[in-house]
Amino acid sequence: MRAMTTRTWRGGEHLPDGGFLAVGNHVSNLDPLTFAHYLYDQGAAPKFLAKSSLFEVPVLGALLRGADQIPVYRGTARAADALVAAEAALAQGECVAVFPEGTLTRDPAMWPMTGKTGVARLALRTRVPVIPIAQWGAHFVLPPYTSRFRPFPRKPVTVVAGPPVDLDDLYGGEPDQQTLQEATRRIMAALTGQLADIRGEAPPARAYDVRRDGDPRATADGARAARRAGRRGRLARLRGGRR
Repeated sequence: MRAMTTRTWRGGEHLPDGGFLAVGNHVSNLDPLTFAHYLYDQGAAPKFLAKSSLFEVPVLGALLRGADQIPVYRGTARAADALVAAEAALAQGECVAVFPEGTLTRDPAMWPMTGKTGVARLALRTRVPVIPIAQWGAHFVLPPYTSRFRPFPRKPVTVVAGPPVDLDDLYGGEPDQQTLQEATRRIMAALTGQLADIRGEAPPARAYDVRRDGDPRATADGARAARRAGRRGRLARLRGGRR
């Protein structure tokens, strides 16, 4: 990352001793590298919660397994395994890193979307500090949903950690859905606030929600597929006319 970026790291004083959850926004497939680089520089070796399909990718899968990262089996009978493994890591004083959105942001302006409640459940069950860590700049090196890698000239990347999210009044017993949603809202609000400070801009009044606002990537993918189909159809007609 040093060869591709100029780094601005801030907020390391907020990282606690012992186990904690490091939560970040997600703007590029390079984010795990940027996030890990920042945490390692602060003396915290993170364990990432990563979707299980990544563990099947050649080379990458071996690296993830070798680094003892935590697979997330979404929508399967093993979905709870990740929470169990993450709880064990936190109990042993480790840092567990999570992108609460669960995927790259679909917000056209690259602000954090609504978060998944799994991170809140983990936070409320373990009561470890939740540290919002906002990052900005990795998407200039590798834009989201593209393979156009742009390492040069070097791009500025900023990563800033904030103080722990206050969830004290939400502790107590197994959290219900309303409590999980409130904890998630606080976590994402803290993360968005950190990012607003980096960008020097005001965030939107409400977070982007794919369920309500739609998925612009799906629309774009559909449009590209339609254009490709149209080109194939025109080519087929041209070839047919030459016979």
